[in-house]
Amino acid sequence: MEKDSFVDLGYAKPDLGRRMRTGASEVIYGAGKTAEQIAGIVRALVDGGEERLLVTRVDAGKAAAVSQLLAQGEEPLAFHYHEDCHLGIVGNLPEPDGVGYVAVCCAGTSDLYCAEEAALTAQMLGSRVVRLYDVGVAGIHRLLAHSEEIEHATCVVAIAGMEGALASVIGGLASGPVIACPTSVGYGASFGGLAALLSMLNSCASGVSVVNIDNGFGAGYQAAMIDHVGVRRGGDVR
Repeated sequence: MEKDSFVDLGYAKPDLGRRMRTGASEVIYGAGKTAEQIAGIVRALVDGGEERLLVTRVDAGKAAAVSQLLAQGEEPLAFHYHEDCHLGIVGNLPEPDGVGYVAVCCAGTSDLYCAEEAALTAQMLGSRVVRLYDVGVAGIHRLLAHSEEIEHATCVVAIAGMEGALASVIGGLASGPVIACPTSVGYGASFGGLAALLSMLNSCASGVSVVNIDNGFGAGYQAAMIDHVGVRRGGDVR
């Protein structure tokens, strides 16, 4: 397959050469697309050789419709939907082949939608993921109980809303890069995650980078890339 090949569906041009160029196949952003469009893109990518695919930002109703469409035809495809993070998976998770593991740290249970998006994305890209949930700074002893897992992680994803302080604390514990992901969780003055975003951008901890509000996918993707530095990846979604 040519690395610049694609198929023209009229409403979309699925990128069949993405994996050859970048090491990861195209990920489908589901918001704003119809179930028929998502199913068509999935079919085109599978026909182009992909064995597993990630579809982000899909609500439950649309996911049910996509699942029904993909189950039809001579070669039915299973669509595994994770409602907690509005994410769908075609195929199975790969065996981890990174250099270590990614720790996904989530401040509170209300942030789980974003944390699971990050964790599943990293897993789909071949990383082993250690989930550390409900470890916000309001009860910092819960975080410090996992200090060894944080210290030895290849990369840490720190997900928090409210004031976003978790990223700075983890930045002082981790030996690897920290990817901070603010969420839109919080009361009025959090401004839908803007307060957490600004706090993370102004972190005094070294080695902390920041993705956009609620962008668990972006955080998980970047973490998996870091976890595969020096590893030649190939096949399926990777």
